This record gives sequence, structure tokens and C-alpha cells, in this order.
Amino acid sequence: MNDLGEACKADTIFCQGIRDFLPGGAWAPVLASIITVVLILVIAVVVRNVTHRLITRVVNRAGNSTSISGRLRRGGPSTDGIDILLNERRKQRAETMGSVLRHVASIVIMGTAVLTVLDRLTIPIAPLLTSVGILGVAIGFGAQELVKDFIAGMFMLMEDQYGVGDVIDSGAAIGTVEAVTLRVTRLRDADGRVWYIRNGTITRVGNESQGWSRAYIDVPVAYDADVPAVRALLGRVAEDLWNDPEYRESVIVEEPAVFGIEQISDTSVIFRVSAKTLPSRQAEVARELRMRVKAALDGAGIALVA
Repeated sequence: MNDLGEACKADTIFCQGIRDFLPGGAWAPVLASIITVVLILVIAVVVRNVTHRLITRVVNRAGNSTSISGRLRRGGPSTDGIDILLNERRKQRAETMGSVLRHVASIVIMGTAVLTVLDRLTIPIAPLLTSVGILGVAIGFGAQELVKDFIAGMFMLMEDQYGVGDVIDSGAAIGTVEAVTLRVTRLRDADGRVWYIRNGTITRVGNESQGWSRAYIDVPVAYDADVPAVRALLGRVAEDLWNDPEYRESVIVEEPAVFGIEQISDTSVIFRVSAKTLPSRQAEVARELRMRVKAALDGAGIALVA
């Protein structure tokens, strides 16, 4: 009880003002110290709640920002499916970062409050800080892989390397991202197999769904085929696809191009047709191109060769 009184007597900011409102007597310093401790804890809780609200507001704003696919459409038809996927990815990333920031804010604010309270109660905090430091070093040595996973996950989220719905090549597996946490990434490959990959083990990532994708097909025709005629035919196919309202700027973001002769041998000449698409839509566009190219070649009597 004396310690509480002495701790309060040494204070000239909080306790002195509180003692002025308390009746005189031996209990006044003790009550002032108790009230000071309560005020410190209340202020810490209020600051923590306000900080959490600010972080939540920022996270909600980041998660509901305008979709980037609108920049690719340039006034074209709606891409609701792509928008939903991109919004879900942005929302998941923002919520994960918000959760981390809220935990960090709680630890810093409440930890500071506890240390301040201990100091007010004249409890030496130097040995406590030393013990916590030693414990932190011991945990760090014992959980190096876990810490590595968390740090890698933090940087992955901050740099937006990939997100839910992306098709990625992580080295260990290739598939669609189903979930991302600070510790692991969950993928589902083409066979339906689910892979759980620790973020700390991913050294490189190939993302097939970021920004835009490219669809291309190779068209092999006979060596003695009329090259200008074949190229003109493929150009008309590309133009027709670009003018199709189901694809123009809703799936394809630039007019398809015929690159000309990609390869040549003693038996065949190979033309390449390419189209820039929205993320993860390249397979759909490639299938449509193959169907149209086959129909056009059949109509012109031009045969494909192996």
C-alpha cells in the first residue's frame, strides 16, 4: 500500500490532479494510484478500439475499390465474372493485411499500457524485459521455419504476387489458388488434387492470371500452300473474332494478330495467331480461334498437315 502511495507521490501529472478531488487522509495516494492505473487501461482500450476502427475502414475501402478490369474494357461490355474474382482477391488480401495490422496494434498498445502500469506500481520492468527478450530469442530459434513462413506471407500479400483465383506455378505444384494465409497457400491442380504449400518454401512464382493473358494457336499448312492467301484468311478470322460482341473487350482486350510464318520445314509452314485476353481467359479464346480457323480452312479447301 505504501508502494502505491509513493508511486503516486512521485507523479506530478495524473496523481496530483486526482488527489485534489479526493478527501484527505492516508488512503488518498492509494486511491489516486488505483484510479491512475484504471485510467491508463481505459485509455489503452479506447486507443486500441479507435485504431481497430481506422484499420477496418481502410481495409474496407481497399477491398471495395474500383475493379482494374474496367481499365481493360475501355467502354466494352460488362465483365461481371472477372470483376467478382478480382474483387474477391482484393478483399481477401485486404482482410488478411487488416488482421495482421490489428494484432500488431493490439500488442503494441496493450503492451505499452501494461509496462506503464507496472512502472506506476514501482515494479522493476528491466528484468521483465530481459526475460521477454530471452524468451523471444528462444522461440525464434525453435520456430525459425514458422517465422520464415509468416515473413514470406507478409511480403507476398504486400507485393500482391498472387491471390485467390489466380493460376500459378509455385515450383512444387501448378494450380488455382483457393486460399492464402500468412503461413500456407492452398492450390488445386488440374486433377483436383489439393496442395498445401508453406509460403517460406516458395522461391519463385509464375502467375498466369495477373493483368492479362495471351492466347495463341499454331496453324500448320502444306509447304506448297499459298502463303499470302493463308495469311489473309487467318487475318479475316482474327478480324471476325474481334468484331464479335461476345468477345470484343469483354474477353479479348486487343485485336488478335497474325504473326505470319512461325516455323518452316520441308513438309509444312506454321502460322501463329495470337490474342491478348483478360486474365485466365486464354484457353477459352484459343478454343474459339481453333474452331473458326478450322471452319475457314475447310471452306477455302486448305488442308492442315501434321
